[in-house]
Amino acid sequence: MPKLLLILAAANGFIAVSLGAFGAHGLEQMLTEDSLDTFQTGVEYHMYHSLALIGTAALAIQFPKEKLLRLSGFLFLLGILFFSGSLYTLVLSEFRWLGAITPIGGVFFLAAWASLLRCAFKLKVNP
Repeated sequence: MPKLLLILAAANGFIAVSLGAFGAHGLEQMLTEDSLDTFQTGVEYHMYHSLALIGTAALAIQFPKEKLLRLSGFLFLLGILFFSGSLYTLVLSEFRWLGAITPIGGVFFLAAWASLLRCAFKLKVNP
């Protein structure tokens, strides 16, 4: 599972950079400034949480029995999917109702950070 988290983190980092480039160079003539800002918000949160996922995966490799790390990683992935994914889809499609899904992704991000915080207090680290 820790290796899978690392693979998914790297893949999400790649996707975030790709979508950032697509937004900056491929969408600037097609979208309004507000839509580009929304897309950019999706990219930023995608990258921030891809990096958090890399850190979580690295910790999960070091502490493979710690279930809270795996939970945090899973929640970060759900957050990326629901938060960033809904923003990308909202901007690139006519599905305006997806705006209602975005906060669910935010809740997943908060839950991931809370799980990671709980894990930090729980871990026994040898100096």
